[in-house]
Amino acid sequence: MKLMSYSIGGRETWGVVLGDGVAELAGRTGQATLADFIASPDFQRRDALVEGLKADAKLAEVTFLPVIPRPEKIVCAVRNYMDHHQEVLAAGMQRELSEQPPIFLRVWRSQTPHQGPIIRPHVSESLDWEGELAVVIGKEGRDISEADAWSHIAGYSCYNDASVREWQFHAKQIASGKNFESTGAFGPWMVTADEIAPGRELKLETRLNGAVVQSSHTGHMIFPIPRLIAYASTIFTLVPGDVIITGTPAGVGWSKKPQQFMKPGDVVEVEIEAIGVLRNPVVAQG
Repeated sequence: MKLMSYSIGGRETWGVVLGDGVAELAGRTGQATLADFIASPDFQRRDALVEGLKADAKLAEVTFLPVIPRPEKIVCAVRNYMDHHQEVLAAGMQRELSEQPPIFLRVWRSQTPHQGPIIRPHVSESLDWEGELAVVIGKEGRDISEADAWSHIAGYSCYNDASVREWQFHAKQIASGKNFESTGAFGPWMVTADEIAPGRELKLETRLNGAVVQSSHTGHMIFPIPRLIAYASTIFTLVPGDVIITGTPAGVGWSKKPQQFMKPGDVVEVEIEAIGVLRNPVVAQG
């Protein structure tokens, strides 16, 4: 099942994707947001809830929102693909593999939806792409074991963890380059976890103006999804609607020779097998 957040007529809501349309579920369930629905008992009987429904609107008629518009936490993994780790070393960055997953946090205002603009800030020309698999938490937990981690996942989506590179390198902590507004693209929808077997290797591809710049699969992660969930939940309680961004493979623009970055007028796409295509235009900050 594909679930999405969107606005129509200036009103934020959420629903289920049915073909080329969407059926609104907020009124039918009494759950104001998709995160609320994920946290409710209704989520476990979602198939029965949508049985027989027809689309209320075409996808072309609505405005996509980030899958979870205002998550409590967006937890991002750093250099979590071996090929990406090797490419940054080759490009001159001095980094050692960590025994524990290196993470940072994004704020929800840094997100932008499918078809929404990724905004290049006026302070930088080094806006880089990072296609990633997003994991949406479905069940609250603290100190979750790796063995139990899969049961805490509501679903999966695409993410472009776009980075403002020189701001990322201002200090050892990289969050300043990862939290500019409208740089973290999230969408187009969440595919529920029952549609994707635990540990399935999903092909991931990022395209800039139609040219492939990243091509890999999720089996190359250094710290797999259960390890990321276990580690993060040791620090804080994970709650429904929290998002874990699992890292990017090789092919980022910073590591290319010559370097290549996104610029206004570009279109960037992140496609993940069994999920879909996240597409965003790049614009300059106004």
